[in-house]
Amino acid sequence: MEAKSRLLVIGGTGFIGYHFLTDAIKKKVQVSSLSLNPPNNERLVNGVEYLHGDILNSFELKKILQNKKFEYVVNFGGYIKHTLFHEGGRQFIEEHFTSIQNLIAVLNRDNLIRFVQIGSSDEYGNATAPQNEKLREDPISPYSLGKVASTHFLQMLHRSESFPVSIMRLFLVYGPNQKSNRIIPYVIQNCQTNQAFKISEGKQLRDFIYIDDAVDAIFLALKSSKSNGQIYNLGSGKGITIKVLVNQIRKIIGGGKPKFGSYKNLRQENKRLVAKTNKIKKDLKWKPKVNLENGLNRTIEFYNDE
Repeated sequence: MEAKSRLLVIGGTGFIGYHFLTDAIKKKVQVSSLSLNPPNNERLVNGVEYLHGDILNSFELKKILQNKKFEYVVNFGGYIKHTLFHEGGRQFIEEHFTSIQNLIAVLNRDNLIRFVQIGSSDEYGNATAPQNEKLREDPISPYSLGKVASTHFLQMLHRSESFPVSIMRLFLVYGPNQKSNRIIPYVIQNCQTNQAFKISEGKQLRDFIYIDDAVDAIFLALKSSKSNGQIYNLGSGKGITIKVLVNQIRKIIGGGKPKFGSYKNLRQENKRLVAKTNKIKKDLKWKPKVNLENGLNRTIEFYNDE
């Protein structure tokens, strides 16, 4: 990606989007961010053109994008939530699948070089770890179904219309400036105040990837024509149980009183999610630079300074 390239980021006000925008500005890319609401002060990136609108409203989306052309697009849009269908889960299918159709329908493709779709490890459902990109998707929640449907839609466009899409299946991304409803900041903040806090029994095996490594991989996918039509797992390739993770954070901080087993495990979750990362390492020459210990220390330092 050259300096002054035009980049559209969907969902630039979120955690990963914010870090991605920050890096894009450093690379001197012309960046526009489209989200439902403006960023808060902590996630405002100087130099970004912020656009606001509902991507589920195709008429509104067309008005926003009708006179704009971009060489690159990254879609971070949509929320992560494991709501059941009968409890309102249809909203999460639409947030992902309907919104991607709306976006593709109005996006000007004349100058488009690459479109990176941010997928999810949840697309694998209950597949056995480590998960690789050749596995059949097996959604177990409306959220994961919305992600799988989006993946298949975009791959269809690649096959039928040569649409230049790459799909990055993110495992658990963490780092500074993440909201406290995610596992690592939740544990850090409770350990810092030496509070008792609720958590599951902690037997789930998860793959955590530091935010800087995730951002680097997404930029590599944008630059590489080899990524066209491909799905890549984006994780560390190493699993850790939630219980071990919590105790590692407690050891670094020196406080915290986790009440393991206070929360029931979700029925609709894979107990073992670990990325097989051979493909992204081979195609994009990427590998993570920040191990979990260093990443946790950096993240804890951020919350210490708040």
